[in-house]
Amino acid sequence: MTAFLIRRLAGAFVVLVLVSLMSFALIWLVPGDTAAAFLDASATPEQIAKLRSALGLDKPLPLQMIEWYGRVLSGDLGQSILLNRSVADALLERLPVTLALASLALVFAVIAGVAAGIVSAVYHNRWPDQALMATALLGLSVPDFWLGLVMVLVFAVSLGWLPSGGFTPFTSDPVGWLRTVILPALTLGLVQVGFIARMARASMLETLNQDFIRTADAKGLSRLTIVLRHGLPNAMIPILTVIGIVAGALLGGTVIIEQVFSIPGIGRLIVGAIGSRDFPVLQGGLLFLAVVYLTINLIVDILYAVVDPRVRLSQ
Repeated sequence: MTAFLIRRLAGAFVVLVLVSLMSFALIWLVPGDTAAAFLDASATPEQIAKLRSALGLDKPLPLQMIEWYGRVLSGDLGQSILLNRSVADALLERLPVTLALASLALVFAVIAGVAAGIVSAVYHNRWPDQALMATALLGLSVPDFWLGLVMVLVFAVSLGWLPSGGFTPFTSDPVGWLRTVILPALTLGLVQVGFIARMARASMLETLNQDFIRTADAKGLSRLTIVLRHGLPNAMIPILTVIGIVAGALLGGTVIIEQVFSIPGIGRLIVGAIGSRDFPVLQGGLLFLAVVYLTINLIVDILYAVVDPRVRLSQ
């Protein structure tokens, strides 16, 4: 286990270095002058030069990179130009909102996807299987932002059951919080249900054709017991892998969904930073999301040994 964790942490470090390099390069790849973007058209060259100096943009690129890495390693992600506050504080303030949204979406996607995959495997090549897999394929083809707009049109505008946007903190009103996050969470989760369902179906079909399943069937065990007690645990390794991928996709999906539903999370903060060219927030936000994503995948890898003792993580 120790050797496995060391290897995984080393790989995560390499990924973080690459993400940090790409996020740092963004301010140079985007056309235009970042300093001039914060000033109006009447700004003089002297004012622009003064702002560039204050932001450190007048220094050579290697020196800027060294200084940025020095701040990051000390836990300082910089100061937001637009918000005039610490980037780390802004991210941590919005982190619970994004994690709650992504977690609810993940719970819904896992429950619905695994259930659909099990039913499809049990009724292989019959109408429930065909109907569920056709629906899963449709879900994989639908863009999340379009689905979000449809959900708002149906449940908020037409039926009036839920608000079309906004956010209520859980601490002030738990019921209001649930009403404001259920639509965006369902939108995020529905897009990923098909991915999990297809993998769960394939893994369950392979497991249900194993000898130990036929032995359990010969002993007279009920079909429900065979599927849930003997089949599902042995089919969980591929499903766990997909869940890790989906968790990362949901984190990325919050960038768009939070904008559609006016949710004040990290995704909306990053979108605002792109529009305003607040590059410290953009750099810090991308690096922060990468850390969360890698942590989730490390947890999923460790869960392999919990679900299936045959897995030897130390080898």
